[in-house]
Amino acid sequence: QVHLVESGGGLVQAGGSLRLSCTASGRTFSNYDMGWFRQAPGKEREFVMAINSNGGRTVYADSVKGRFTISRDNAKNTVYLQMNSLTPEDTAVYYCAAYESGTNPPRTIATMYDYWGQGTQVTVSS
Repeated sequence: QVHLVESGGGLVQAGGSLRLSCTASGRTFSNYDMGWFRQAPGKEREFVMAINSNGGRTVYADSVKGRFTISRDNAKNTVYLQMNSLTPEDTAVYYCAAYESGTNPPRTIATMYDYWGQGTQVTVSS
């Protein structure tokens, strides 16, 4: 079992930045590919970014290209989502997720992830 805890969400003005963190426990973090998803009110959960187990490969949604960056520190069992140039359309609950690595590139479909955090709210005001 992998336990994931997100942090770093909050309220920010449009154009601002936030960095989300997701810390894992329970298993060897470096064995897992990690992803970030988000869900806005009334909408389905959508893929944001993902990173493979050693940090060498990332994938992203077109909606965040050039604005968001994913990274990980396996020594700290933590994956990060750096979000810049935020817009009100980025307002959502952000979730990190994990699955035991073995795919290339990392997965972008939520149902293919095995473990999920509880989510952290990001609100961008206009």
